[in-house]
Amino acid sequence: MTSFAVHIPDAELEPDPLDPSQIVSGSPEVSGKVLWESEDGKQIRGIWQITPGVVTDTEANELFVVISGRATIAVAGGPTFDVGPGDACVLREGDETTWTVHETLRKAYHITLT
Repeated sequence: MTSFAVHIPDAELEPDPLDPSQIVSGSPEVSGKVLWESEDGKQIRGIWQITPGVVTDTEANELFVVISGRATIAVAGGPTFDVGPGDACVLREGDETTWTVHETLRKAYHITLT
């Protein structure tokens, strides 16, 4: 791996369509870019973006920092988080979440897969 820097707010992202079964309401669109992946595929760092709407997800072990936008993330049987620019969030592998995206949200993330 070569060291690098990227300006996250302006990074070009590629479409990453949602499974239609994840969409609860609205017409959210997802895009992203993998910046680095370990040789064994168990660690991934990248940028991810979602437009307004409500979606469900089953989470990986993830740390992310919100760059722009706002969302409310409800963890089934657990807490609800309101996140916006500058907020860091940790989600546990297996968390069942509902994301209510109020403003297009862009985040930088690190995922560890088991």
